[in-house]
Amino acid sequence: MLITISPISLVIVILAVWRLTHLLWGEDGPWDLVVRLRRLAGNSVVGSALDCFYCLSLWIAAPMAWLMGHRWQERILLWLAFSAGAILLERVSAEQTESEKGHSIPMWSSAESQSRPDASPQAIWHEEPLSANPRKEA
Repeated sequence: MLITISPISLVIVILAVWRLTHLLWGEDGPWDLVVRLRRLAGNSVVGSALDCFYCLSLWIAAPMAWLMGHRWQERILLWLAFSAGAILLERVSAEQTESEKGHSIPMWSSAESQSRPDASPQAIWHEEPLSANPRKEA
């Protein structure tokens, strides 16, 4: 099984998956449309997917993989590769953002992670609440 996708196409699709996933997961969007979408989704299945970068990247990568692959084996591999590429980009960009802010303290201590091997970092919510009247803030 040989996947016939050019390296530049692979990079472009991974960047597109990362950008769309990041927009839906952690940004306000133009005119706060994405914030409103996340609020509308609430605690539903869609809302849960919008709260999880890893989950959302899988959903965003699926149609891209369907378009780029020719057989179902290729589509599955591309689906996972596109999502993994977006996750790697997010982790690299998040580390750079944290170091730019001057935060060198890890999200959880090594002693805590050793005492609980299943411990994972807590999720960080990136959204700030909107005021009742957004025009008053300006």
